[in-house]
Amino acid sequence: MNYNIDHGREKRIGFPEVVYGASKDILTLKKIIGEIRDKSEKVLLTKLQKEKYQELKKDFPISFYDEISGICIIGQLKNNIKKNPDVAILSGGTSDEFVVNEAFYTLSFLGLKAQKFIDIGVAGIHRLLDREKDIKKAKVLIVCAGFEGALLTVVGGLFPQPIIGVPVSGGYGVAEGGYAALNSMLSSCANGLTVTNIDNGYGAAIAAYRILNY
Repeated sequence: MNYNIDHGREKRIGFPEVVYGASKDILTLKKIIGEIRDKSEKVLLTKLQKEKYQELKKDFPISFYDEISGICIIGQLKNNIKKNPDVAILSGGTSDEFVVNEAFYTLSFLGLKAQKFIDIGVAGIHRLLDREKDIKKAKVLIVCAGFEGALLTVVGGLFPQPIIGVPVSGGYGVAEGGYAALNSMLSSCANGLTVTNIDNGYGAAIAAYRILNY
């Protein structure tokens, strides 16, 4: 079976086709990875379950897997030797880490250095203010937050960089599923913010990549 892979995507728009791993079976994943590897040194898979990775690494031993985010990279990553991070990834709490890591490792796959600032939400806003100098060094900010998603508006009022918000599905009651955070971010009074779909750390990383490479 031919999976009609877009081998020309990287040349056309700057980054390769990425494989969504959650809904594909092992046999399909192996065939798709094999076809991509015929043209490319490495492959990125998102939302991949741990048991699938355990099977994949038998055929592709040079690989990386982050169990928290489900990010898998087949092939060898090159070391990034940049002094300062291109992107700062901020999160309201530690429960947002699965989205933070998805963005972080997607950026690594694309050759961009990122720095994580986890658990600096507005419930203890001094934690954000304490890292102000470090955050200002980045060229693009990604802000991941669940519950009411207020961190994005605060960051948008403090920092001048392009800012991408990611609403996170963590939470309970009216915050469950990330819709409260999504609506809050979309209705933010801070100007010029971009907002992705719920839990879409990958999409935020690609948006940052587009900004930095245009």
